[in-house]
Amino acid sequence: QVQLVESGGGLVQPGGSLRLSCAASGFTFSNYAMSWYRQVPGTVHNLVSTITTTGVSTTYLNSVKGRFTISRDNAKSTVYLQMNDLKPEDTATYYCNARTGTNEYWGQGTQVTVSS
Repeated sequence: QVQLVESGGGLVQPGGSLRLSCAASGFTFSNYAMSWYRQVPGTVHNLVSTITTTGVSTTYLNSVKGRFTISRDNAKSTVYLQMNDLKPEDTATYYCNARTGTNEYWGQGTQVTVSS
């Protein structure tokens, strides 16, 4: 069955770094654009970053530009989010998303907490 399994979240001090991973299975990963969303309780999912199927094109939420980097390894069916210079406002649950024109899948989320 389809699975998206995120990992790499945790507690980090402001200015620190984390690398999130999302391992995919059960579908043809290379056919899907991959995204990271984040959600704070009581709010909607907020799109953080997207990478195209080949990895050639990426987009970012303005507030994370220059600090976050999305990448993918199609051979490993994994997408990554390198997060540097983390700020308290980056605290959220981060979700992996896979999308084509007809299908969409979500991971279960990984918590990122930025606090001193």
